[in-house]
Amino acid sequence: MIQQEREGIVYFEFESFGGNGRIQHAIFSRQGGVSQPPHDSLNLSVSVPDEKTAVYANRAKAFGLFGRQNDTVVHAHLVHGKAVARVTQANNGTWMEHFDALITNEPGCALTMNYADCTPIFLYDPVQQAIGLGHAGWKGAVVDLPGAMVRAMQQQFGSKPGDLLAGIGPCISWANYEVDEPLVGEVKAAFADWERLLMKPVEKGNGRYHFDLAEANRRNLARAGVQQIELSGFCTADRTDLFFSHRAEKGKTGRFGTIFILLPEGENEK
Repeated sequence: MIQQEREGIVYFEFESFGGNGRIQHAIFSRQGGVSQPPHDSLNLSVSVPDEKTAVYANRAKAFGLFGRQNDTVVHAHLVHGKAVARVTQANNGTWMEHFDALITNEPGCALTMNYADCTPIFLYDPVQQAIGLGHAGWKGAVVDLPGAMVRAMQQQFGSKPGDLLAGIGPCISWANYEVDEPLVGEVKAAFADWERLLMKPVEKGNGRYHFDLAEANRRNLARAGVQQIELSGFCTADRTDLFFSHRAEKGKTGRFGTIFILLPEGENEK
């Protein structure tokens, strides 16, 4: 990933998305906002007990880097499922209820979601000019939210999986994600090669499994036919200086955000 900084806000872009002038995208760090601890400082979520005025000030700063505000992006009310909503600018300023993925092929439409250990999933079709943004924690990985996004883009936009560029954003790493039932049983049922996703660190010696969330989502994308997949390489639990982590910060934390915009034809990426 490529680190950027503008107006005090640190954010990241997928290197493989570079040179595609029809999109803008960012994974915002937690740096550069106005929220106070434990939500310091660029918390973009109203689902945590942060001051609402601070959250909306943070959104104005972050989205404003891309010429957007809270009412000119499409939000989602996340439920850890695999439902995908096709949206347009008519949905600006609204929260799509009970969806963990948004897709669009409308030029000018902007998508946003928030995270704190779960996985941001970005999909871009440079042929059909369509984008998708998803949220996949362990439940999303088990029910194959990434694959559902690919299939929805195929059905709605005629996307070919082999044309898609995929980005898997910062999430909790295998080393920090100790897990138990029901996760273990559901992963075993969902993945034939579950032994490569559930492993027991020898050095911990407690017999507990750890789950490789990023790899599970990568495998889901690959199973759906996506060939070009970039992983962020960041662990949210290791890098709480950059990202919020629900696990590492014991639930007392904020949410870092994302934005994904399909630009009108001829408009250059900022």
